[in-house]
Amino acid sequence: QVQLVESGGGLVQPGGSLRLSCAASGFTGDYYNIAWFRQAPGKEREAVSCISSSDYTYYAESAKGRFTISRDNDKNTVYLQMDNLKPEDTAVYYCATDQDYYCSSYDPSEYTFWGQGTQVTVSS
Repeated sequence: QVQLVESGGGLVQPGGSLRLSCAASGFTGDYYNIAWFRQAPGKEREAVSCISSSDYTYYAESAKGRFTISRDNDKNTVYLQMDNLKPEDTAVYYCATDQDYYCSSYDPSEYTFWGQGTQVTVSS
């Protein structure tokens, strides 16, 4: 059974940084995508970033230039480095996979496995 566990959230001031981690286990192969989504109170869940098996990366417009996604295959972990954080980045962040090789979809309804989420709060 695929399991995803996020960590690294917290409270940070505007302009600060956080690094989120998504530890993955239970995959039958080494080839899978990992996407980061976020959901703010009263808003729909939205895709933030995705990394494919071949390290192709996708970023939402709101994340471009500030967030960096990467993966360490030896540790089965995907990271989301978030810099220059803004109050509007406040949300619960989730990692997820649809077990696809590519980042073919950014629709959360197409993702099968999800982590439990980690809260990110950007506030002074």
